[in-house]
Amino acid sequence: MAAVLERSFIEICGFERETLQRFREVIVNLGLSALPGGLKFPDSAGAFHYEEGGKLLSVTSNRFIQWSTSGDTVQLVEQSLDTNLLNNAVRLRFTHCTVLPGGVSIQETLNNVIILISTNQSVHRLVLPHPTRMYRSELVTELHMQSIFTDVGKLSLQDPSHSATIPSLVGQTGSPSTSAAWLSHRGEAHYALASPVGGIMVVTLPPHDTQGSVSMVELKRSSMMQRLSGWMPTAIRGDQSPADLALSLAVRELEEDSFIFALCQDHRLRMWSLREQACLLEADVLEYMPACKGVKRLLGQGHRLRLAFSSTTGLCLSVYLAVPQRGQFTVLQLITTDNNRYSLEHISTLFTTQETLVDFHLTSTDIWGLWVDDSNTTVVKYINFEHNTAGQWNQVFVQPPPEEEVHIGVDQDPRVRPVPHRTTNQLFVFQIYRRGSERVTDVSWETLKKEVTVAVESELQSSVTEFEFSQEEYRQLQVEFWSKFYACCLQYQESLSMPLGLTVSHHTGLVCLLKKGLVSFLLPCFAVDHLYLSYDEYLFSEDETLVTEDPEVGRDVLQLVQCLRLVSDAVSGEMAYEMEKALEHLQSPEKAAELVLENMLSNDSDNVIEDIQNKLQDIRNPMAAMMVLLREMDLETDSESLNMRISLSQLYGSSSAVSVICQAVCHMAMTRALFCRDLLILQKLYLRFGDNVFLGGGAQLLQLQQDLIPRTSHLLSSYHLLKHISQNLASSVPMDIIVTVFVCFVFVLTVLSPQTVVELFYQTVARKMIISQIYSQQQSNSLLLWTHMVSNVVHLLAQLLWPSNPGFQFPECLMANCQYTQLQEYVRLIGPWCQVNIGSCRFMLGQCYLANGEGQKALQCFQEAATEVEKEEFLMRLTGTEEEEAVSTTRLQYYNKVLRLLEDVGLPELVIQLASLAITEAVSDVSSQAALWTRIFKHHLDLGHNSEAYEALIQNPDSSMQLDCLRQLVVVLCERSQLQDLVQFSYVNLHDEVVSIIESRARGLDLLAHNYYELLYAFHINRHNYRKAGTVMFELGMRLGREVRTRLGLQKQVNCYLAALNCLRLIRPEYAWIVQPASGAVYERPGASPKRNSEGEFSSEPVKRQVDILELKDLEKEYVLSRSRLTLAQHHPPSAAIAGSATAVEMVALLVQSGLFDSALSLCQTFRLSLTPVFEGLAFKCVRLQFGGEETQNEAWSWLADNQLSSVVNTKESSATDEAWRLLASYLDRYPSSNGQHHRCVINKLLSHGAPLPDWLVKSYKAVDAASLLRLYLNFDLLDSAAELVLEYVDALLGRGHQYFGIERPLSATWSSVWLPYTSIDQLLQALAETQTNSSVSDRVRDKLDEYHRLLDQTTRHRLLAP
Repeated sequence: MAAVLERSFIEICGFERETLQRFREVIVNLGLSALPGGLKFPDSAGAFHYEEGGKLLSVTSNRFIQWSTSGDTVQLVEQSLDTNLLNNAVRLRFTHCTVLPGGVSIQETLNNVIILISTNQSVHRLVLPHPTRMYRSELVTELHMQSIFTDVGKLSLQDPSHSATIPSLVGQTGSPSTSAAWLSHRGEAHYALASPVGGIMVVTLPPHDTQGSVSMVELKRSSMMQRLSGWMPTAIRGDQSPADLALSLAVRELEEDSFIFALCQDHRLRMWSLREQACLLEADVLEYMPACKGVKRLLGQGHRLRLAFSSTTGLCLSVYLAVPQRGQFTVLQLITTDNNRYSLEHISTLFTTQETLVDFHLTSTDIWGLWVDDSNTTVVKYINFEHNTAGQWNQVFVQPPPEEEVHIGVDQDPRVRPVPHRTTNQLFVFQIYRRGSERVTDVSWETLKKEVTVAVESELQSSVTEFEFSQEEYRQLQVEFWSKFYACCLQYQESLSMPLGLTVSHHTGLVCLLKKGLVSFLLPCFAVDHLYLSYDEYLFSEDETLVTEDPEVGRDVLQLVQCLRLVSDAVSGEMAYEMEKALEHLQSPEKAAELVLENMLSNDSDNVIEDIQNKLQDIRNPMAAMMVLLREMDLETDSESLNMRISLSQLYGSSSAVSVICQAVCHMAMTRALFCRDLLILQKLYLRFGDNVFLGGGAQLLQLQQDLIPRTSHLLSSYHLLKHISQNLASSVPMDIIVTVFVCFVFVLTVLSPQTVVELFYQTVARKMIISQIYSQQQSNSLLLWTHMVSNVVHLLAQLLWPSNPGFQFPECLMANCQYTQLQEYVRLIGPWCQVNIGSCRFMLGQCYLANGEGQKALQCFQEAATEVEKEEFLMRLTGTEEEEAVSTTRLQYYNKVLRLLEDVGLPELVIQLASLAITEAVSDVSSQAALWTRIFKHHLDLGHNSEAYEALIQNPDSSMQLDCLRQLVVVLCERSQLQDLVQFSYVNLHDEVVSIIESRARGLDLLAHNYYELLYAFHINRHNYRKAGTVMFELGMRLGREVRTRLGLQKQVNCYLAALNCLRLIRPEYAWIVQPASGAVYERPGASPKRNSEGEFSSEPVKRQVDILELKDLEKEYVLSRSRLTLAQHHPPSAAIAGSATAVEMVALLVQSGLFDSALSLCQTFRLSLTPVFEGLAFKCVRLQFGGEETQNEAWSWLADNQLSSVVNTKESSATDEAWRLLASYLDRYPSSNGQHHRCVINKLLSHGAPLPDWLVKSYKAVDAASLLRLYLNFDLLDSAAELVLEYVDALLGRGHQYFGIERPLSATWSSVWLPYTSIDQLLQALAETQTNSSVSDRVRDKLDEYHRLLDQTTRHRLLAP
């Protein structure tokens, strides 16, 4: 329901937490000297409101300029309720001049704002740009804008176009007493100055954009007026009487003429025409004052004059006559006749009390007055001068001065008390209190509080003379010194609160009270607040109220409020504090009210209870009256959300408007909390009185007890909550901490600090919602009427804050802006009695606990909130933004939201607990169960709970998710090197998947960086599957040979083949075989397309590969080959890259080249290769050593050491060459060959390099194959050696040394199986015959052959003759 407004207003101070106002100082010095004995005028203030101030989308909407004067200073501040204006304050100081009363006038033109200022010696004009010319766009969306005073420092105010000096007229002394200034339609600036000897001087400056001279005219009572040219008068003045000294001036332009109204000391009102320079009207205002005897003889001193013009009423004047013992307002209307004659028509005469008038304002319908009473208290009233026959002024409830003493409970810290100022004021008071010379500026709210605390505590410590005192004594000292600081604050506040003026906007109805240090706004008072705040004389004189249309119920309501007033007066400060403390500690308001009532009954010395009882008996239907009041105070609305259409306007978005509106809510909450408190006490008193005051008897008492008292209690708690949050300051949060919070909206802090949480909420969220709702119900081009708009805004803001409404925007805003402490307190206060948004509050409380690191408490709150998910709009909206696939129930969506929240803050244990709980809700939803089990698995795995993670994996009903989890389990445990757990899990029905995963990762990842092959080997070994284990190791060895051609890779390859051999040796021989892994499988990428290659092109038809079976002997060959490679790499590391892919034949060559003859021989024997390359290589090394130097000898020892000699002789007599020959000899003995093949290749190698044959080698070869040796001699032209060999060989056949040639039996009669290599011998003889030098040798050979032949002939004959 819409709020009902009364005719009264309340005062709200708008800038209590404003930051320091920075005035830019501008000094205007025209070279004048101070006048002797100059008058001192009282400080004054006023304001100018823009013409389009009531237009919604205008740059000047809700914008005004306030000014104040004090001595030689004018302070100008431009204010806006929509945007924060930058550089908006300027202080003008006029050297040796005093600003006159009425000496500031501000007017606007199409392009400029012009400020006219009059002092006692000069006149000034400031031409500033109009806001519409500073911003081209009609639409204002910025929160901050430049003020028109931004460039005021660039103006040269001493120039003649801006300033002029008032000349002293002949015979005139003193200075003007009052003034008025205006701008003509031609752009001229006129200044009307009240002459000290009577009459009016008008100084005129030409338009600011044209050249011209300053002129002045003097208006006086004589019928002849003289025009003054320049500064020298040209006429002789007539006698002047001081009776016509103008006390107040006002000007109005009508019909291209300027009419100057002067209210003079002789109580006469005169109207001058500037064009005619004549007095057109003179009237005695005492004619409108009854019983004016004696007044005429007195000169007027405090008379005031105001004008108001409207299209309906024309020009109206209001004259205030200040006479002893009375004050009177007379409203007159200017009437024009056909022959340009003017007269005044009396409209109304209104009387006031004896207070001292400070200022008043006339509108087309009302008079607003500002007074100060004898106790220096501000009094503001207003009255409609046309339709108020009773002459009763309407009330304005001004802010009362702060209490001189603040009650501090025994459970309160004396430092925690309200300080009645804004930050700037506290800063100033702090500097006075500290008595420091340095000036503190630009401190934050938190810093200021700390500085004040330190200063007061330091003062306390310095005053203590005793070293020991009790805690109670120390507390008393604290109270004393903090009360001293509080008193300083009160004194300064009193000075700042001195009223200077009143302003009313004719366009919007905005009413402001201008004080010395601040500006306060007057807001319409709600009807129920009006009843409680009304002064007694008003309350008792009213006979109707707007809260109900029924006159009978209305009278009962007024009677009931009078009773509440008596109850309020009877509640002592101590009992009020106890009631407040009970609400703060969540005690029952009803029980607290009973305690207060008991205290009232026991201390009723003035018979207040009896007076209340008498008044209660006059109420005919108290139940109906209470229900009307409760209905009016209940802010509960329906479940419809406010329209969220965002308005582009910044209406009521400035810090000033934020403060005013939120303080209005606070004032309403405080007033209604007291109202409900007193009503609850009165209801308890009703129950105590019973039938004595109830005409209806028991039925009404039952209704009171079961319905009205609980409703009142609920309203009391609600308004106490609103009061609390309206006074609770928001915490300052660094901008980098404000991040996207897990709520439906994300807000940005763009507000000043300090501020209350309600101000924070209004500025970030509520303002746009409220303005959108207001303008969804009316046209956007309608006027911004202050009384209507601000009341709606305050009422709607209170509804948004009302805890019993379904909207949950306020807690959301607190959470989004990291106000965790304030949000916790909010939830605590509404917990026992509010039944709306219970689950949402538990959810928010859980988030607060999360932010404070209390995870278990947060989880408990989240679980409690789950039961309300389907019922509350916030929780449904929270779960309705699910981006993932929709789950079956809203509660599961909620759980998913909370689980993500817990994951974001890093609480895996709580995620596991909540997910386990959520599984019970997802009995019929397999996909949700799978997702929850996956979450549980993930967090168990992250926490290192491997067994629990495995159990969660097994429980997962979704095979694809199960496989994903399994893959993750394998990877993570492998990375953590927790292979024991990984291998020992049973993997029920997942054995093949595990193997596939490990194989896939093993084949797809770097061999040296990951150990998946070893893991798979261990996996198979653990399950006694030795063949697969061997296959894994063999595949790893193959890949190492191809991919990791380093010494480390070769070492791992050797180990892999050895492990594979061991696995096959553990199997029965008939099963000791493996399938050789296909080379392509090693390089297949997981997830690769079977149809396309890595470049995306269609691959060729797959080739059917033949399956190769490898037995134990095949593995042994690979092992020996890999060991040879390793040996080579160890001996010569650069060879590792080559050896990795070398075949057995290639490896033999590499080993021989490196001198690793043992390895080479072993490899040859394994692969059944010829040993010839080995013997040739060794023979070559022997040749090199034979002919090499010392360096070659030293190098030989290294490779000689790598080969096993039967006995190493390491003496000075034994050289590397000797050892090499010994090694060769040992190999020839160890590895014999048929027909002396090894000897032959060695001798061939030696002879090919021209090396002499060692005797042992010749000797050994003679015994094996002398004929081959002969052929070798012949091949290399060693004829002498060949001849000697033939001679020896023939002798051996003849029986002389046959054992050296391996001949068992020489030639004899009994053994004739001998033979000679005749072909070779013939070749030898032929060669000898061809040379002349070897003839003797040839002869010897022939002789020896002849001898042999003779013996052979004899032997042959004997055999033939033998029987």
